[in-house]
Amino acid sequence: MSLDAILYWHWWIAGLVFLTLEAFVPGAIFLWMGVSAMIVGVIAFGIPVLAWPAQFIIFGVLSIATVFAWRRWRPAKVATDQPTLNRRGESYVGRQFTLGEAIVNGVGTLRVDDSQWRISASADAPAGTQVRVVAVDGTTLRVERLGQGAGGA
Repeated sequence: MSLDAILYWHWWIAGLVFLTLEAFVPGAIFLWMGVSAMIVGVIAFGIPVLAWPAQFIIFGVLSIATVFAWRRWRPAKVATDQPTLNRRGESYVGRQFTLGEAIVNGVGTLRVDDSQWRISASADAPAGTQVRVVAVDGTTLRVERLGQGAGGA
């Protein structure tokens, strides 16, 4: 197939391919490229004598314009009353717990609600010590002993 034989339906297929890619690699870039390809297909359907270089230029300009327009006018993120809903560890920051097991070599475990968490501290602490969660590092809760500053745990 030569480039002179690019027809409107080729653009529609390209648009569907881009939209399918968007489903597997989300980020809204392929979405707007797919929309642009569909629009070029409509233009090529309405103006069948439109040369292929003009079609590619229209596609390129539309793709860039729609991506920038989306980034400029996309909806703002909505504030929520539960900002840590899907970040469970962050919801524990500031909470106080009693150690069920000792912290040895700066590492231990802590039972929180219905799960077991790995914890780390700057110093060892015996079981029964009151601690406060001060930060989250991946799946590890950073704790410090109550009644001491950030330097002691």
